[in-house]
Amino acid sequence: MTKKKPTILVVNDDGITAPGIKVLLEEMKKLGRVIVVAPDGPQSGMGHAITIGKPLRLDKIELYEGVEMYKCSGTPVDCVKLAVNRIFKGEKPDLCVSGINHGLNYSINVLYSGTMSAAVEGAIEAIPSIGFSLDDFSHSADFSHCRPYISAIVEQVLANGLPKGTLLNVNFPHIDKEIKGIKICRQANGHWIEEFEHRLDPYNREYFWLTGQFEWSDRGEDTDVFALKNGYVSIVPTQYDMTAHHTIQELNSWAFNFKS
Repeated sequence: MTKKKPTILVVNDDGITAPGIKVLLEEMKKLGRVIVVAPDGPQSGMGHAITIGKPLRLDKIELYEGVEMYKCSGTPVDCVKLAVNRIFKGEKPDLCVSGINHGLNYSINVLYSGTMSAAVEGAIEAIPSIGFSLDDFSHSADFSHCRPYISAIVEQVLANGLPKGTLLNVNFPHIDKEIKGIKICRQANGHWIEEFEHRLDPYNREYFWLTGQFEWSDRGEDTDVFALKNGYVSIVPTQYDMTAHHTIQELNSWAFNFKS
């Protein structure tokens, strides 16, 4: 009896024409039936935003041979929601993969990332989900060193599944680093020191441009930042339950004084 090929939903936040999604869908075609639903333009930094104040458009397009593709006017999370509800009609794909993002999604960046939020939405829908990102923002980024690791990681997820409520955050070092292997990591404790550059447009009206520098104070050798800086592919098991369980006992000791 021939084993049925898995159905794989491919999404991203850089837009449907981004080079990263092309590499990802090419690798997924080797493993199963691929359906792509991606934003019609860049949606980086959208986090888990959804569209509620205007209509969404979902148009089937022919961009790459042998792949069913749709462009969506909404956010990366909108793409997953529409895929599940309108394309799969409530039937769940076997896997949801997001990326490959142009730029890392390590440490605190996971909260802002449209790439990771699409994968998180997949996990919320009880679909085994993975977000992939590369340390290269260039449109001409070289993803060739990522390909064998993508296939190896996806094959393991398809074979073993993932615990309920979890997904994988996978980051690749830049092409100029020799990949030494894979490290299972925790998310590093880091944050952005942000600045807003003040500028004037041609009409002398002020506007602001967000800039900043990532500060990494966590020097643990078990973090995603350490792994990537030292030439490893980082895998962080991630969850969407944001409860600070270790704080519940302390809060239960507080005396709340209610005043009438």
